[in-house]
Amino acid sequence: MNRKTDYKLFKEVVDNSNSDVWEDAVKEWMIGDCREDDNMLESCVCGKEHLKYLFTIENRENGNVLTPIGSSCIEKFERKDLNEFTKINRKLFELLHAFNRNEYIALDNKYFTRKLLLYLYEQGAFQNSKYSSAKNSYEMLLKMFNKKTEPTPKQKNMIKAIIMSDIRPYLEKILKDKINT
Repeated sequence: MNRKTDYKLFKEVVDNSNSDVWEDAVKEWMIGDCREDDNMLESCVCGKEHLKYLFTIENRENGNVLTPIGSSCIEKFERKDLNEFTKINRKLFELLHAFNRNEYIALDNKYFTRKLLLYLYEQGAFQNSKYSSAKNSYEMLLKMFNKKTEPTPKQKNMIKAIIMSDIRPYLEKILKDKINT
């Protein structure tokens, strides 16, 4: 930890919160957006330079906005929900880049988590499937993700179809304007 950047973060958050106590002030904030900067030209509100993931946080109580803020500073809020959201956003960008590199995307923990699959389902990513409903697509992926044995060839084809027809276009749509290269 860097005392100078920690102080700047704490001051920015508290100054833009209704509460003037850190432990209460952090409860007022939610993540509003995330962008990626491959050039890492931006600096956090705390002063830390060379951010790759640029989060915007919004105060639910007074509408104040802080941006950019790095994921390591969001971790200092010590809120599980915010930490999970930062992990999900990083996974979304990593997955899109893997698609763009034409990598084979397996349904494993390299690019997926249970929480990421749930997030994709809740955000409406499973809409293009020719094989089943959004709920069935999500449940099938979750079942296959949790499976201890190798999927059958038919299951592999369904997984690939859902990833390519649902998840890939969804990521391309939602992240197209959020990547600075």
